[in-house]
Amino acid sequence: MIDLKDYENAVIKFRKSLKFSILPILSWDFYSQNFENIKKSEEDMVSLMRLVSSNSWNFNTQVLDDKLKVEKNVIVVTDIHLNIVFATKNIWEMNQYHPKEILGKKPKMFQGHKTSKSTLKIVSEAVKSSKPFEVTIVNYRKDGSTYNCRIQGQPVFNEKGEVVNFIAFEKEVA
Repeated sequence: MIDLKDYENAVIKFRKSLKFSILPILSWDFYSQNFENIKKSEEDMVSLMRLVSSNSWNFNTQVLDDKLKVEKNVIVVTDIHLNIVFATKNIWEMNQYHPKEILGKKPKMFQGHKTSKSTLKIVSEAVKSSKPFEVTIVNYRKDGSTYNCRIQGQPVFNEKGEVVNFIAFEKEVA
């Protein structure tokens, strides 16, 4: 058998001469999680852009990108009858619902006895008059626990000036 001692010494000397940092395996966990979030955001943007196109939105789409990727908002879109037609995948982190579970339902599903009636009235009047609104409301998660949700909502108009959707940018706040 050939003596490998010289070979092993050469390998050790070579590795010591390299200038690189060894990353702990833990760092890949952070990368992986961030990568999954980026991937979900991209999928959400593709779906949103389809909605923008199919309904001929007269809307600055850069706002969607900023609200989703920079500000990490949940985006919920309803039709003119307030049925949910789209929700971003990050809604799960806020209220434990998957987007598919809430499609076709009304945002009222997130409300309960601790939800302020006066705040709901502000939202209702803004929707009826096709005006933007911003409120903080007590919402309910799937498990029944509550959270404070800051909602920036506004009507979305098409190129003819007709309201075709309502969009809400939502974020859990303390």
